[in-house]
Amino acid sequence: MTYKQFNLLVWALRLIAAGIMLQTLFFKFTAAPESVYIFSKLGMEPWGRIGIGIAELVSVILLLIPRTTPIGALMALGIMAGALVAHVTMLGIVVQNDGGELFLLALLVFVVSSALVIIFRKDLISLFPFIKK
Repeated sequence: MTYKQFNLLVWALRLIAAGIMLQTLFFKFTAAPESVYIFSKLGMEPWGRIGIGIAELVSVILLLIPRTTPIGALMALGIMAGALVAHVTMLGIVVQNDGGELFLLALLVFVVSSALVIIFRKDLISLFPFIKK
């Protein structure tokens, strides 16, 4: 793989994760009924919805800045891990007849963020020196 191809792949991964998270932010910050339902069921309404929305926004910004992509990917990975656990344990795969769309989007962001964490693992190790090589 050439450098140009690699760079395109990394940007595609960044944009997929950022695009999905940005799209869901609208629903979180406008208190859309679906978001209110989800966070009420989790016992986190409204502060959990707003807090997680802010964390996702920070993650998106960090993902889109090349120098901070590894941190944004790690944040997105953690946030989506929480979303997936919430779906499996409390919400169910299908939420309000969405056909599992929210679960699948969280899974896609989790996979894409995992790929970015793997790609940038050396950068993350240098940021966190307590991690063994």
